[in-house]
Amino acid sequence: MGYSAPVSAEASPSLPPPRLPSTERPRVVLEHPDFLVVHKPALWLAHPVRGRVELPDVVSFMRAERAEPDLAPPHRLDRETSGAAVLSRDTDAARRFFTLFKTHLVGKTYLAVVRGTPDWERRTLDAPLGELGLGGANRVAIRQAVVPNGRPAVTDFRVVARRAGHALIEAYPRTGRLHQIRAHLRHLGLPMVGDKIYGPDPDAFLEFVQTGQTPELTARLGLPRQALHAARIAFPWDGAQVVAEVPLAPDMQAYWDALPL
Repeated sequence: MGYSAPVSAEASPSLPPPRLPSTERPRVVLEHPDFLVVHKPALWLAHPVRGRVELPDVVSFMRAERAEPDLAPPHRLDRETSGAAVLSRDTDAARRFFTLFKTHLVGKTYLAVVRGTPDWERRTLDAPLGELGLGGANRVAIRQAVVPNGRPAVTDFRVVARRAGHALIEAYPRTGRLHQIRAHLRHLGLPMVGDKIYGPDPDAFLEFVQTGQTPELTARLGLPRQALHAARIAFPWDGAQVVAEVPLAPDMQAYWDALPL
């Protein structure tokens, strides 16, 4: 490809804008006086990012849509990840969510479409994660891997279904490391469909930086984004357990349905 400089972040300001689904917009799936749970579409930023003004973000959209300038994200999803995201509605709620996340009282369950069919039904992977390091085949500085001196990382996995050399995997991260689910699945030999950093092609992300999301790249990867969806979020609030679920994103569902039985 003639490009060897390491890339340090997924959200490099030089990236061309991705093609966005014209009908996909954030929508409220649960409304509470203190917060909203919204469905974040894939390829939307969670919040405004300096240098990425060409990309829509959920916070700006919902603030305008709801006329609520105080909406704020106590957590975020990667740009390519779809699914359930919380927005606090005032500063008091934001502080309460900060405590909930800091004390690990927020549970998030994800769905991923992966290449490969595991021979297990449930598995817990307790494997430390850290930067893989530049050198050899790795030219992406942000790429994480299971390394001896990494930070503790634990993910529970469950196989939901298998189909044509693929699996639909439910993932419940007990810790919140960078790219945890993607890196852990890669370590298990189950790379996500569409994943430019942890998929089979180590240079797919570098190609994306150069060319954007071309049809050829999408054809090789299977989807124009990583097949990861935040399907469920749960947390305590005012003495009750709040649970919100978002059905599998249409593009992931269509990919799965198109696989032969």
